[in-house]
Amino acid sequence: MAKYVYPAIFTPEPEGYSINFPDLESCYTSAPTLEEGMEMAADVLCLTLYGLEEDGKTIPAASDLRAVKTDGEAFVSLVRCDTIEYRRFYDNKAVKKTLTIPAWLNTMAERNGVNFSMVLQAALKHELNIQ
Repeated sequence: MAKYVYPAIFTPEPEGYSINFPDLESCYTSAPTLEEGMEMAADVLCLTLYGLEEDGKTIPAASDLRAVKTDGEAFVSLVRCDTIEYRRFYDNKAVKKTLTIPAWLNTMAERNGVNFSMVLQAALKHELNIQ
């Protein structure tokens, strides 16, 4: 889970743009405008990389921008995505976890109104170096 930057090829079409990522199989999209194309490209990139992460597959290295060749009016642009941010937005359902702590710690925490769920989330984010 990380931040990624990949080159994408934007090809003008009669009704907008088609966009593909030469480093990632089956990672492509289209959009009616360049602005929407940039958004759609980031979305499909995150969805593809998220899927690879979930499946435990190796994330391919991104090509150097200068190494990606195009034809005609097509151009190359870098597209960024953050799969952690993507997970926060799309995979945020709550899951129940059972844990064990010493009774004295439980008593003190309850007396002080500690929200166990928030503390665990904060500790996990700290342990995983997630902002």
